[in-house]
Amino acid sequence: MLMEMLSWMLAIPLLGLASGLRTMTPMAVLCWFSYLGYLPVGGTWASWTSHGTTVAIFTVCAIGELMVDKLPRTPNRTAPGPLFARLVFGGLVGCIAATALNGAGIEGVLLGVVGAALGAFGGFMVRRHIVETAGCTDGPIALTEDIFTLICAILAMHVVTS
Repeated sequence: MLMEMLSWMLAIPLLGLASGLRTMTPMAVLCWFSYLGYLPVGGTWASWTSHGTTVAIFTVCAIGELMVDKLPRTPNRTAPGPLFARLVFGGLVGCIAATALNGAGIEGVLLGVVGAALGAFGGFMVRRHIVETAGCTDGPIALTEDIFTLICAILAMHVVTS
């Protein structure tokens, strides 16, 4: 009962938050958990996440996003296009996690979208503040954010699959 409650109140919003920081990383982590058999989505609409091709595609997308994020011409995550993608993927990972928990997908979508919005705007403000306060370049902070996002996604999926 406690793990189920933690999944709904902590893990799904945390997956959304991670999507707000990096759009593809939580999706790639979720697909890996599904592919390895930890996320029970077999026989559901979300079973496509357990296919090797899906894992490969989202892993490549996540790695690409991590590299593109460091480029100076990359738009802010709060710009309309990137924000929309983060909200969509936050809702998607939330819905898939909810499906794996035999819950209502719409609740997973809502929790994931709220988490993604918090991650996108909060992450933008925190990263900007750290760079301005520390007087450093953006690169090391972005790399730290990459690692933080990956840890959050793995932790959230561990809670969902426990």
